Amino acid sequence: MAEKTGVKYIADNRKARHDYFIHDTYEAGLALTGTEVKSLRRGAVNLKDSYCRIDNGEAYIVGMHISPYEQGNRFNADPLRTRKLLLHKYEILKLIGATKEKGYTLIPLNLYFKKGRVKATVGLATGKKLYDKRQAFGRKGS
Repeated sequence: MAEKTGVKYIADNRKARHDYFIHDTYEAGLALTGTEVKSLRRGAVNLKDSYCRIDNGEAYIVGMHISPYEQGNRFNADPLRTRKLLLHKYEILKLIGATKEKGYTLIPLNLYFKKGRVKATVGLATGKKLYDKRQAFGRKGS
C-alpha cells in the first residue's frame, strides 16, 4: 500500500485565535484508540472548550470531544476522556517553564492527518482582554 503524504485537516479551533494571542506553536501526536481515529476520519470532533495540561512530565489534552464511532460498540472510549499528547522531552520541559509564567496556557489549535497519523497543533497563548478583541474585530472590519 502506498504511503499517504500530505496534510488533511480535520478540525480547527477558531475560538482559540479569537480569545488568545498565540505566541508559539508545537506539533504533537495524539495517543488514540482505533475507534477514535475512525471518528476523526469522519470529522466528528469538537475542540471548542479544550485545553492542554502538563502533569508529571507528560502533556495531555483535556475537554476534546470525539463522538463515538457507530460501529465501534463496546470498543468506543469515553468521548471526553483525557488524551495524551506525544511531544519530545525538551519540548515538554520548555512548555513547563512557559506555562508556569503568569497568564500563559496551552491551547489546541487544530487537528490533522499527516502521513496517516493524527497530529495536533498546540499553541502557547495568553488571553485577550475585551478591548483587544474589539481592536482585532475593528481591523478585520476595515
